[in-house]
Amino acid sequence: MTFVQTPFRGSEAIEAGRLRKHQLRSRFTALFPDVYTDRCGADLSLFHRAEAAWLWSRRSGVLAGLTAAALHGARYIEDWQPIELIWPNRRPPPGIVTHKGELAADEIVVRGGLPLTAAERTAFDIGRRGTLDQAIARLDALGNATGFAAADVLRLASQKYCGARGVRQLISALDLHDPGSQSPKETWLRLLLVRAGYPRPTTQIPVRSADGRRTYYLDMGWEDRKLAVEYDGDHHRRDPAQFAHDILRSEDLDELRWTRIRVAKRHTESDVLRRVERAWDATHTVA
Repeated sequence: MTFVQTPFRGSEAIEAGRLRKHQLRSRFTALFPDVYTDRCGADLSLFHRAEAAWLWSRRSGVLAGLTAAALHGARYIEDWQPIELIWPNRRPPPGIVTHKGELAADEIVVRGGLPLTAAERTAFDIGRRGTLDQAIARLDALGNATGFAAADVLRLASQKYCGARGVRQLISALDLHDPGSQSPKETWLRLLLVRAGYPRPTTQIPVRSADGRRTYYLDMGWEDRKLAVEYDGDHHRRDPAQFAHDILRSEDLDELRWTRIRVAKRHTESDVLRRVERAWDATHTVA
């Protein structure tokens, strides 16, 4: 059997003489109609499925939405998410979602040999879908990966797609979006503080240790008060190296007289706000 790189279109492999029909059926698994792979379910990354979906579209579709965001490098997008394509097909197979629409040449880029919506167009799409908080978290992740400018997305919306569905939510989401958030939980925490009436916190605040040897980045906070609020994920407890680093970090920040509110998964919103209020009242603006 001739080596066949997967995924691939079965009909093309047979026509080119690389496979026979019985080899196709016995040695490969169909991901989508006429698109095959030799990988098991555990090995099906989002990129692998995205390539397969693009092949299913006869190389005519453009990867979009959360799929495009993931291919741009946005984190926290699960591999099991359906692959999104801008391609006119009303009956995609399970695992693929198609969207109508036309794209200008400057709204398409190529990553890893696959066509996908540019960062600004991707932001335009993901900011209009789901709940407002979901949209903000997704924009945060995309912004963290690409550094897209909110003004460019708004310009795209006003000049080309002013009547598109969800544009009002997009505008609200972009106003609250902050690429400094490095996880959905950090986005949740920032929004909690803003909606409680606190001034919008600065994200990823750089702080150098007193001896000048180490630089830390605080999740969010107010530099004029030396008050930070940080979300500690499970890896802070489970990773011995991270745990040791956190001890030194805490000592350095204590020496610099930073007040920190550390938030974990089990803390409720009311618990967090009560602790922040107490710390806010105890701190003062640094001249």
